[in-house]
Amino acid sequence: MSRASRLGVFIVATLAILVVGIFIIGSRQYLFNSTYQVKAQFSNVSGLDVGGEVRVGGVHSGTVHSIDLPHNASEQVTVVIDLVKSTHEIIKKDSVATIETEGMLGNQYLAISFGSAGSPEVRDGDMLASRQPLEMADLLRKADSLLDGSQQAIQNTTLATAHLNSITDKIDRGEGTVGALVNDKQLYNNLQQTTGSMHETMLHAQAGVTDFQENMEALKHNFLLRGYFKNRGYADSGDVAKNEINILPTDAPLKEFTYQVKQLFDKKDAAKLTNPKFLHDSGEFLTSEQFGLAVIVVSAGSEGDAQKETALSEARAMVVRDYLVEHFGFDDRLLKTLGVGKQAGATAGNDWGAVRVVIYPTGTRMPANKNAPKAITSPVDKPIPSLSAAADEEKIHD
Repeated sequence: MSRASRLGVFIVATLAILVVGIFIIGSRQYLFNSTYQVKAQFSNVSGLDVGGEVRVGGVHSGTVHSIDLPHNASEQVTVVIDLVKSTHEIIKKDSVATIETEGMLGNQYLAISFGSAGSPEVRDGDMLASRQPLEMADLLRKADSLLDGSQQAIQNTTLATAHLNSITDKIDRGEGTVGALVNDKQLYNNLQQTTGSMHETMLHAQAGVTDFQENMEALKHNFLLRGYFKNRGYADSGDVAKNEINILPTDAPLKEFTYQVKQLFDKKDAAKLTNPKFLHDSGEFLTSEQFGLAVIVVSAGSEGDAQKETALSEARAMVVRDYLVEHFGFDDRLLKTLGVGKQAGATAGNDWGAVRVVIYPTGTRMPANKNAPKAITSPVDKPIPSLSAAADEEKIHD
């Protein structure tokens, strides 16, 4: 082959390589593809250069066209982005541009998130929302502050340990009240005897209260007084207070049934239930629906002795409760009573008072029993529960 032929072949090969290179670079920079531009603003674009890669959903889909500095210090740096037309369907008005890093110390690139389906498409020249990049320097500063805090905590722990050692040394030497108790056996024995005597005295007091309650209950069962209670609808006043609570819960009721006392009782001063059929709607509701607490609230009229009317309303509440428990199937532990006595403003048709069945939803907190005695607490032992409280708890568990 002649020299001229070899030179021609070399020139053609060089031109071919040059054209291929131009197309490769052009495809990378999208010089031969249809593109559109969007913008995003950042307070800092450290590491991002013109011609940098732009990824949409992790796929290379554009380049950084230019980075424009602001005209004053209050503005941000504007990044102009070239994107291929194929991304126009997935980049929306609510897409977000972020500056990401490949690995921990790799090159930085611009990432654009997909937009939501209902958001409108971006137009050429639109400004996208941006999220500021996390600087490595900020991370190092935060890590440094955490290390400083850890060192301070270690110093505080060391100081607290030193103080604790000082206290235990003083106790070992018998200094102070605790040291005397630990090291002086006689003083400890005297204190133990004193607390034991106090405990025994409290147990005797508790037993005395229990005996008094039992004597009063026996008196109420005496044949001379039994008729008095029976004529008024209840034979044992102790049963009246058994399920009575102090106050209604503050929760909103699930359902409420209201009856006039005249509908259920035939005498103004009696607690004998004569027309129980009116209670069937509330009983059926308690049976068929889930509830957390139900309270029978009974009030009296505005006349008469306040103490007697309160006792009468409590007895009527107990009688209504007994009827509902006996004739309808539900958890009777969730049914409580509350007698409120005289109520001012009673009308002529309601001068005997009213009976309300107030039903609360599940999750309502159970109020305390009205006459439950408080537990006696020993200084050296756990609280001594009252006998009635223990019996109530045992009944609930059974």
